[in-house]
Amino acid sequence: MNLLIMGPPGAGKGTQSEVLVNELKIPHISTGDMLREAVKQGTEMGKKAKEYMDKGQLVPDSVIIGVVKERLALPDCKVGFLLDGFPRTVPQAEALDQTLLDLGIKLNAVININVPRERIVARLTGRRVCRSCGATYHVLFNKPKDEGKCDKCGGELYQRSDDTEQTVNNRLDVYEAQTQPLIDYYNRQGLVLNINGDQEISGVLSDIMGALKK
Repeated sequence: MNLLIMGPPGAGKGTQSEVLVNELKIPHISTGDMLREAVKQGTEMGKKAKEYMDKGQLVPDSVIIGVVKERLALPDCKVGFLLDGFPRTVPQAEALDQTLLDLGIKLNAVININVPRERIVARLTGRRVCRSCGATYHVLFNKPKDEGKCDKCGGELYQRSDDTEQTVNNRLDVYEAQTQPLIDYYNRQGLVLNINGDQEISGVLSDIMGALKK
């Protein structure tokens, strides 16, 4: 099963990716990991990516697509894959389609996890982190025993600057503007499975597996 997973920050995409790859016994291919691995292995595209990364520049689409192609051609992808974090734009999706065509691979579905904005804001703005040991808590879902204190080391809990309401809303605005054209693109191909992410982890997984079976 060849899958692509999408979802806004805080929708639980990472958690679902983890359980899905275990359930389906397929590799989880995330863009960041893939780039780092290609650089570490010194592949042809990894070397090109490193040139840009060393200069602090964004790695161009042509190189990322090359890295994706190298990764999808590896033997473990013969059973399928879960692609995460790529594509992010319609030109990248078009390039990915061409790459899959070149490799003789067909994309089976695009899993799109949806959570209402207000729920995502509540999830992300409620996170608290220990200044001393880095343990994470949540004001609604994972409260510490004593408010403002870490259960593990007694350190002070604080809210990260990227977890404030304004920052979270900005991130969601960027995600929506960037991703809607991509969802429309895959909808035209009849590949999008819209999944309700506003439920227990097991419920989300159950809905994904049910949609894939159909």
